[in-house]
Amino acid sequence: MILIYNKIKIIYILLKMSEKTDFELSHVAFLVLGLVSEQPSHGKDINKKIEDRGMRSWTAIGKSSIYGVLKILKENKLVDSWIEEEDNRVIKIYKITEYGFRVLKNKVYNVLKKYYGRNGEDFYVAFSMIPLLSIDEQVRAISGSIKKLSVHIKELEDMLLQNSKMPLNVRGLFIHPIKVLKTDIEFLKEVLEEIKNGGTKYDKKASN
Repeated sequence: MILIYNKIKIIYILLKMSEKTDFELSHVAFLVLGLVSEQPSHGKDINKKIEDRGMRSWTAIGKSSIYGVLKILKENKLVDSWIEEEDNRVIKIYKITEYGFRVLKNKVYNVLKKYYGRNGEDFYVAFSMIPLLSIDEQVRAISGSIKKLSVHIKELEDMLLQNSKMPLNVRGLFIHPIKVLKTDIEFLKEVLEEIKNGGTKYDKKASN
């Protein structure tokens, strides 16, 4: 009986691992799903968090778009919802599903690992959710990004060398991104060091 139970357990784990996590989250859906993952929320809660954390300074999310995004997340089984009454008002509460959490975690990991100086908005969202990953996943993701950035810098440096006799308005198109990417690597190396020292544990109080 124990052997049969263990086999069933292994099959269950393998099935869970094989479930799809490739749902393509838009930038706004990525942000909203991440906020819902922190705790069950309604639209007003999410708007308040966005305002309190100054997220509109680096995202293009509007107040009205949140409800449309929540509807899409619900239709795709990334969140569940139910009705509650608050201050004599009926409100809809949303909670992330297991499937939604897997999609979210997969997105966070891939955005962090594949970052090479572009698509900064998604990087900021993923970075804000880095505690969703295990320490090992955080290390692998950030290390992967550092490698990609290093390769990208080398490509730009080669192109700069090929255009070394060109005027500044041409050379500057390589010089500036090289300097920016080197700053990115310096920052990510600091992050990596802090991760290894246990500095990215999730603080629920700080997120509220």
